[in-house]
Amino acid sequence: MKKTSEHRSALAMAGLSVILMTSVTASGATLCVNPGGTSGCSSTISAAVAAAAPGSTIQVAKGIYKESVVITKSLSLTGSNGYSIIDATGLSNGIFVNGMSVEPGNGVAGVAISGFTIKNANYEGILVANAVDVTISGNTLDGNNRGLVITATSESCPGQPAYETNEGDDCGEAIHLMGVDHSIVAGNIVTNNAGGILLSDETGWTYQNLITGNTVTNNALDCGITLASHTPAPNLPQGFSYGVFRNTVSHNVVSHNGYIGQGAGVGIFAPGPGATASFNVVSDNTLTDNGIGGVAMHNHAAPGVNGVPAQAPGVSLSDNQITGNQISGNAADVDDPASPGSTGISIVSFAPVTGTVIAQNTFSSEIADVTFNAPAGMIEVHLNTFSGIEIGVAAESTGGIDASQNWWGCPDGPGGVGCSTVQGSPIYNINSWLAAPLPAPPAPAPGS
Repeated sequence: MKKTSEHRSALAMAGLSVILMTSVTASGATLCVNPGGTSGCSSTISAAVAAAAPGSTIQVAKGIYKESVVITKSLSLTGSNGYSIIDATGLSNGIFVNGMSVEPGNGVAGVAISGFTIKNANYEGILVANAVDVTISGNTLDGNNRGLVITATSESCPGQPAYETNEGDDCGEAIHLMGVDHSIVAGNIVTNNAGGILLSDETGWTYQNLITGNTVTNNALDCGITLASHTPAPNLPQGFSYGVFRNTVSHNVVSHNGYIGQGAGVGIFAPGPGATASFNVVSDNTLTDNGIGGVAMHNHAAPGVNGVPAQAPGVSLSDNQITGNQISGNAADVDDPASPGSTGISIVSFAPVTGTVIAQNTFSSEIADVTFNAPAGMIEVHLNTFSGIEIGVAAESTGGIDASQNWWGCPDGPGGVGCSTVQGSPIYNINSWLAAPLPAPPAPAPGS
């Protein structure tokens, strides 16, 4: 895919630029940090960040650093292959790239963070707000979101900043991009947090970011990877959301998330009036054993009358693409009142959904592979491989599904002996199906 290859090239160039930045002049200098503060190095990362000129590289030796690092300028922060440990016990974040504080006009650009283990933050391990051209690569995020308070009836995150408007159940997850564009989250290990990787829009548009090559596992209370349009921060105009759009989630391994709370492998959410989560791409991921499905797409109900939910006005949950994923063994979507059971991909919306394409995915060990519960609109479901023992597609409301050209697990098509079935209506074009499964894509060439 062209966009993916461009982003990968950008990541490679970002890594190369870190290696080449060896100047000792004030601009673009290389600074060092070690626990003893010896050999001209700082003893804390925060001190080195304060001393660094924009464009500098800070090299952090292995050791344990008990601090919360705030970055408001362009720089590269490089740890020692995960042996540079930021232990943020009792602190808000491990690293906070804070573009909200930059004047005039807000925003920070050109930050790279790599090679750290970040743990025990009350909220996010890494939070990035109002920034562009940020690369977060090769880090381990383990055991953050410590501020989460769980009771028998709810989860909350006391003390979290007011600009994070919808994080009561996860404390912002391990890595959080908010009001961020043209940035990369690649090759990180994200485990044992409340939730994994979150893209949201409380403080600005979040778009054209790449989330790739990450391993996201065992984040018990929320999704592995979330793209969610939230209410704007309190100091910003209300009544709409900026939007989370044109982001790419690809080549990640996302497993065993949301198994205590309500979390999918990948969640795309536009929860209320004015919210936008559209034109995103979820491709070539492995999504297994997650709590509310491999991919869950939700627009929640606006308040209704006499128990009948109203349609949420001004919501866009359309035009997303879910392609080429391996989806297996996920649980039922508890937000879908019509769910038949464990589900690969579920769409639940109180507003119409159109333009969404689900193609070339391979499903196994689900009761239902694709479910669609919306009052209007149509989704496209093509060229998928259903295992032949489950419901291939289910239309649960009056929104329609075009389900042509899928492999239903046997040559006889939907409902044949040993084939997957359909459930509900309207489902169109099921008499046009593949006579054999699509061939597996070729393995990547060595070194590619």
